[in-house]
Amino acid sequence: MPIVVRIDVELARRKMSVGEFAERVGLTPANVAVLKNGRAKAVRFSTLEAMCRVLECQPGDLLEWVDDEQAAGRLDHEASR
Repeated sequence: MPIVVRIDVELARRKMSVGEFAERVGLTPANVAVLKNGRAKAVRFSTLEAMCRVLECQPGDLLEWVDDEQAAGRLDHEASR
């Protein structure tokens, strides 16, 4: 998928747990995991706004577009871990 979700990077920068983030945004930890792992098919703007408010960031800090070749390279790299 050419959209990469970078919630984990922003959580690490703020030393915030997934549980705390989920509670403050109003999501379940399972739904945060779906977002973090790139399995989400869509994100509501209200959810994106809440995530940005909690993390004090811009949408572009959480979402990154990559072309198909880069996405395939990332998947190959992750699979080799």
